[in-house]
Amino acid sequence: MLTQLLQFAEPDAEQRAVACRCGGLARYRGLRLRRILTALGEVELRRPWYLCPHCHHGQFPVDRQLNIEDRDFSPGIRRMQALVGHQSPFDHGREQMKILAGLEVTAKSVERTAEAIGAHIAEGEQSQIHKVVQLDLPVVVGKPIPILYVQMDGTGVPVVKKETEGRKRQDGRPTGTHARSQAGMRVHPDHLG
Repeated sequence: MLTQLLQFAEPDAEQRAVACRCGGLARYRGLRLRRILTALGEVELRRPWYLCPHCHHGQFPVDRQLNIEDRDFSPGIRRMQALVGHQSPFDHGREQMKILAGLEVTAKSVERTAEAIGAHIAEGEQSQIHKVVQLDLPVVVGKPIPILYVQMDGTGVPVVKKETEGRKRQDGRPTGTHARSQAGMRVHPDHLG
């Protein structure tokens, strides 16, 4: 059934030319057959082929649309290969594909696909890292501060009742924390890390 869905007809008159990477127009030259492996098994694909008269580059726009350009496997199979190739040795991944999905692939194809997808993921991550903006902060202009005063206000630390026996708050009630501390100190700016 999938093979029948992948039998493309000849293009209409207005679709007999497509843009080429050289800037020219590639012309329709006929239908070509190709076999690819999908999650449902091997299927035959018939699709239009275009050739550029300027640079002699041939192309299959349908392959690009189906994400199988220069690949023998469907996107679903490539994801499976990447998953089994990531989790175990490549030959074991090949065996898993055969046992679980009934698909015959080589250990080398599992390796190539897993590495290609891994490289694509790493490339995407690097792209995101490079998009991070480094802010240019203004330079502070002025006299240096000779002495900086720092004041810290400690908060109450919760303790058990036994640790506060005999202590009274200023209002006369028993306390549930160690006393608040407040300290001030002088710090030379050069000593601040």
